[in-house]
Amino acid sequence: MQGVPLQFEHPQDVAQFRRPAHRPGIELYRAHIVRHAFEPHTHEAFGLGAIESGVERFRYHGSEHLAPADSLVLMNPDALHTGRAETDGGWRYRMAYIDPDVVESVTGERGWWFADAVAHDPASAKQVTALLDGLWWAREPLAFDSLLSQLLDTFARQARRPPVARQAAPRFAPVIEYLRANLDRSMTLEELAGVAGLSPFHFLRSFRAVHHATPQQMLMALRLFEAKRLLAGGQAPARVAASVGLSDQAHLTRAFAARYGVTPARYRRQLRQ
Repeated sequence: MQGVPLQFEHPQDVAQFRRPAHRPGIELYRAHIVRHAFEPHTHEAFGLGAIESGVERFRYHGSEHLAPADSLVLMNPDALHTGRAETDGGWRYRMAYIDPDVVESVTGERGWWFADAVAHDPASAKQVTALLDGLWWAREPLAFDSLLSQLLDTFARQARRPPVARQAAPRFAPVIEYLRANLDRSMTLEELAGVAGLSPFHFLRSFRAVHHATPQQMLMALRLFEAKRLLAGGQAPARVAASVGLSDQAHLTRAFAARYGVTPARYRRQLRQ
C-alpha cells in the first residue's frame, strides 16, 4: 500500500495486509503503530475502520483530527492524509480499503461520501472491529461476502448517500433448498445468486431483507440443525462435522455450543439418559 513502508524502524510497529482472492478491490489491514509517522499518502478506495486502543492523530482535508479508542475512521477515496500516535503506547486499529465500485455493488447505492473523518461511536466501533476480524479470518467466500455486507451496513449510518428505491422483496425457497442439499461444501455468493436469478449483491441485500440474516448465517443454521439430527441418530461428532461441511470436530463443538448451549458430546449423552 502506498505510504506504508515494507519494514518499520521501531520493533513495536507492526502492520499486516490481506486481500481476498475471490473479491478484487478490497484490502484488509491491521496494525499497531507506536513510533512511525506516516507521510502524506492516499488510497484509491474508501478507508473504513476502527481504533481498538490508543489515539491516532492525522491530518486530513487540511485539518488535524484525533481518533481515540472505540471511534470509527471514515476516509473518502483519494483524500491525502497522514498518521501518527498521540499516546505513548501508540494506537492499534483495523481498516478495510474498499474501492468505490465495490461499495456501489455491495450496497446498491452510488455516491457515498463521508463528511467527518472520525465518528465517536463506541458501539459501532466495537461492531466494526469484530466484523473486520471476521473478514480477516474468513476462508469461505460466502462467509466473507456476508460479513462485507454487514460491515458496509454499519458504515451506511455515517455516509451521505442517495435514497434507495423500494422494491418488492423476492422469496428464496429455492435458495434454502439448495443450501440444504449442499451443506457439505463451500458455496459462493455468485452460485446462490444464480439460483435466485439475481445479481450477487442484489441477491445478498434482498435475502437479508427477507430473512434478517445473511446467506452464510442461514447456511450455518441449517448445518447445525442437520448436525443435531445426525448426533441424535447416533453418529460420532467427527463424522457429523464432515457431513455438514464444518472444518473439523473442534469447529462443530464451537458452533454447536454457540447455538444450543451444550457441546455435541454432552448433547448425545443427554439423549441417552
